[in-house]
Amino acid sequence: MQRKVLPLLLLAALSAASHAATPPDTLVVAQGLDDIVSLDPAEANELSSIQTVPSLYQRLVQADRTDPAKIVPILAASWEGDAAHKKLTIKLRPDAKFASGNPLRPEDVIFSYTRAVTLNKSPAFILNVLGWQPDNIASQLKKVDDHTLEVHWTADVSPAVALNILSTPIASIVDEKAVEPNVKAGDFGNEWLKMHSAGSGPFKMRVYQPHQAIVLDANPTSPGDAPKVKNIIIKNVPDPAARRLLIQQGDADIARDLGSDQTSALEGKPGVKVLSIPSAEQNYLVFNVGNNANPLLKNPALWEAARYLVDYQGITKDLLKGQYFVHQSFLPVGFPGALENSPFKFDPAKAKEILAKAGIKDAHFSLDVENKPPFITIAQSMQASFAQGGVKVDLLPAAGSQVYARVRAKQHQAAIRLWIPDYFDAHSNASAFAYNDGKASTVAGLNGWQIPELSKQTLAAVAEADPAKRKTLYTKLQEELQRSSPYVFVDQGKTQVVVRDNIKGYQQGLNADMVYYDNVTK
Repeated sequence: MQRKVLPLLLLAALSAASHAATPPDTLVVAQGLDDIVSLDPAEANELSSIQTVPSLYQRLVQADRTDPAKIVPILAASWEGDAAHKKLTIKLRPDAKFASGNPLRPEDVIFSYTRAVTLNKSPAFILNVLGWQPDNIASQLKKVDDHTLEVHWTADVSPAVALNILSTPIASIVDEKAVEPNVKAGDFGNEWLKMHSAGSGPFKMRVYQPHQAIVLDANPTSPGDAPKVKNIIIKNVPDPAARRLLIQQGDADIARDLGSDQTSALEGKPGVKVLSIPSAEQNYLVFNVGNNANPLLKNPALWEAARYLVDYQGITKDLLKGQYFVHQSFLPVGFPGALENSPFKFDPAKAKEILAKAGIKDAHFSLDVENKPPFITIAQSMQASFAQGGVKVDLLPAAGSQVYARVRAKQHQAAIRLWIPDYFDAHSNASAFAYNDGKASTVAGLNGWQIPELSKQTLAAVAEADPAKRKTLYTKLQEELQRSSPYVFVDQGKTQVVVRDNIKGYQQGLNADMVYYDNVTK
C-alpha cells in the first residue's frame, strides 16, 4: 500500500499548490486521460494509452526517433529476412531485462504475440495483416535457442512490411513470468495489465488511478540509457483552461491538448514554450452503415452530400486556428504517396441538390463525439453547417472511453474519430479504411462497410514489390474512397505541446506512440 500512498499524496500536494515549481526529480504532465480503456499493449488503442505504452514497454524493433521511415533494433540485436519463406530470424539482445529483473527470452516474445492475437482486442487487426489469427498463431512462432526465434507469417507481405508491423505498440514485449501469476480465466493477464505494467521500457508503473493520474517510476535497468528523471506524474485535467493555468503557474512541466484558444493565449508568455510538432493525426467523420436503426446511413448520396456540408476552412482556420490543415484523403501528408488534393468545399446548395436527386428528405442522424477539443469543436461546426444543407445532426458528447466503447460495440450512427497510422507504411491506413474481411476490427469493419473488391485491392497493394506500382495502387485507393465511402476526411494536425522553459530533451514524432520522456531533464 505504501507505494500507492506516496504518489497520490504527492499528486494531492501538486493539485493544492499555487505557483510552486514541480519537484526537481519529477516530471508533471497535464492532459486528459478520460479516453483510456486499457494500458495493456494488446488492448491499448486510444490516444492517451498509445502515448503512455512506449514509456512502459519496448518492441523488438521500433521506428527511429529522428527518421521514422527507418526501423532500428531495440530488444532485437539483429535480424535476417527471408521473403521466399515469409520468415524473420531474430537474435535477441543477450543483456536485455524487464523491469522485474527477469531476462528477455524468446518465450516472452512468443507469449506477447500469441496473447495479442488471441485476445483479439481493438488493435489486433494490425497483427492480422501478417495472416496471424488465433487458430494459427502458435505455428508462426518458433524458439531456435535461448536468444533466437523465428517469426513466420502467411500473408503476402515482404519482410520490410512485417518489420513495420512489429514496430507497433501492440507488438510490445511483455514479461511472461511477471504476467503469469495474474492470469484469470485464460485472459493472458489482460485484466491485470489494464492497470499494471510488465515491460522493459524506461519507466514502470507505480500506480494508475483511472480518470485521476498515471504515476511512473524510472526503470534504470531498461535496455538503452537510463531515464534522466525519477518519476512522471501524468495528471488527468479534463478542462483545457485548467491545463493552461497549471502550465503557466509552473504546477505542470508539460501540457497537452490545450486547444487553439488556450495555446494562442500562452504564445510569448514568460516561463513557457509552445512546441509545434508535425503530426500524422487526422480527424474524420464516419457513418456506421451497419446501423440498421437508421437506413439513411447506408445511402451513398448522404456520403456524397456530407462532403459538401463540412466547413473545412472554417474549422481549420477560424475554429482550430491553424493547429490543423485541410486534408481529404486517408494517407497523411508526410507519407509516400499521400494524395494532397482537396476536391471538396463547403457548398450547402450542392449538397441539397445531391440529396434531392436521391429523394432524401428529412435527413437526420446522431453523432458520437468526445467532449473535448478538437472533436467537440468540429462536431459543433458540423451540426451548424449540415443544418444549412437541411440535415439535422444530434450531438452525443461523452468522455473518450465512452465514445470508444460505443464505436467498438457498433452502437453509433455516426462519429467524429481520430486516426493516426500505426506504422510508416501506406498499408497501415489502407488496411484500416479500405479493408474488411469480417474478422478484423478495422475502421471499415467497425462501421459495417462491406467492401470485398476494395479489400482485394488493398491486399494487392501491400503485396506489390515494385515501389512505383505500389504507390499507384494506393493513389487509386485514395481516389476511390474520396469519391464514395462512408468517410469524410476533414483535416490533419500539427501537434502543439506547451512546456516550461526549463524542460530539455522532450521528443515527440509524427505518430501517437512517438512520445519520449526518457531524455527529459529539468
